[in-house]
Amino acid sequence: MSDFLNYSELRRLAKRRLPRGLFQYIDRGTEDENALQRNRRALDAVRIRPRVLTGGRARSQSISLFGETYATPMIVAPTALAGLVWHKGEIELAIAAGANGMPFCAATEAISSVEEIAASATAPIWFQLYLWEMEEFTRDLLQHTWNAGVRTLVVTCDNAVAANREYNTRNGFGMPLKFSGRNICDVALHPRWALGVFARYLATGHVPSFANYPDGYRTSILAKSRALRYDLDISWEHIRRLRDLWKGNLVLKGFLRVDDAIVAAKLGADGIVVSNHGGRNLDSAVAPIEVLAGIVDAVGERMTVISDSGVQRGSDILKLLAIGAKAVMLGRILLYGTAVGGMAGASQTIGMLRRELDIAMGMSGCRSFRQMDRSLLEMSGEANSCLAEAAVSGACRRP
Repeated sequence: MSDFLNYSELRRLAKRRLPRGLFQYIDRGTEDENALQRNRRALDAVRIRPRVLTGGRARSQSISLFGETYATPMIVAPTALAGLVWHKGEIELAIAAGANGMPFCAATEAISSVEEIAASATAPIWFQLYLWEMEEFTRDLLQHTWNAGVRTLVVTCDNAVAANREYNTRNGFGMPLKFSGRNICDVALHPRWALGVFARYLATGHVPSFANYPDGYRTSILAKSRALRYDLDISWEHIRRLRDLWKGNLVLKGFLRVDDAIVAAKLGADGIVVSNHGGRNLDSAVAPIEVLAGIVDAVGERMTVISDSGVQRGSDILKLLAIGAKAVMLGRILLYGTAVGGMAGASQTIGMLRRELDIAMGMSGCRSFRQMDRSLLEMSGEANSCLAEAAVSGACRRP
């Protein structure tokens, strides 16, 4: 567990531990993976201009989101199949998040149910929703979610069609999972995963399934199930109805346009996540950091703006916060941490990022979240031209 000091080392450990199909499902992008690479290049293109002689006193990473105070501006992003990287991986990751004072967002396509996760968690649980065609099933799931104590709902809005992830087809990584000589050999070459994860589920008398699915549709990931289709015709009218139905905080995920963010604010959303799905959906999509400033300036005073996609270092988190995000969601990196050590691995990963963020804050002269603004940053190119103006005029600061 002490064998990794950074993202790259952690990723290598996770790659060795997980079967190829599962690792690539988590790790890769879509089509030619331009969006995946663009996320990284865009984050690297933003540079920090550190302040000096600001003292070395202790720094605070604490933030407030929807009336709750957290120890760090990080959120566990909703990720499908986290329960396959480690036995009861969602629960392990939720416990690690609570121990580090950060929220965990459970996914619709989780192996553990939202009730199980909430019962084990020590910090507020959020829930990510995909809308099903059968609206009564969605309503029932929302009621279960509310009864479990969830008060923040995250609706994924950027999945109008299925992404073209060709490597999943090549690896037979669909639902149900497809048997092939290659897949069987792959699992056999990863005995720690086969025995420590899959065999432990089998020992309890069942094969992993999507625990949040309705009765009758909750079959194992190896069996063909009755069709439970997502509503691919999701529209603003769906969001309007959800706003009327859900009495808690409503966050919409997958925004990359100012005009969409403005509509979300008008419909009463409490927050949005500026995201390109980690580079896993539209391969030609812009990187979130390229459009974040414009979105924050348009709606940041009316709703909570969160960002994600491509974060690998604490300095990446500082850049997104300085532009105006109130918090940052983390996906792949925490799945890697969970894969190498369950709750302990996830907690070590969170601690690594918190240390990196603390160093970046200290080097930049920031003692708290409020001292991070765009005057710290410089970006080349046309994206977020407001950043350059901020250094001179002080304009475009955090709302």
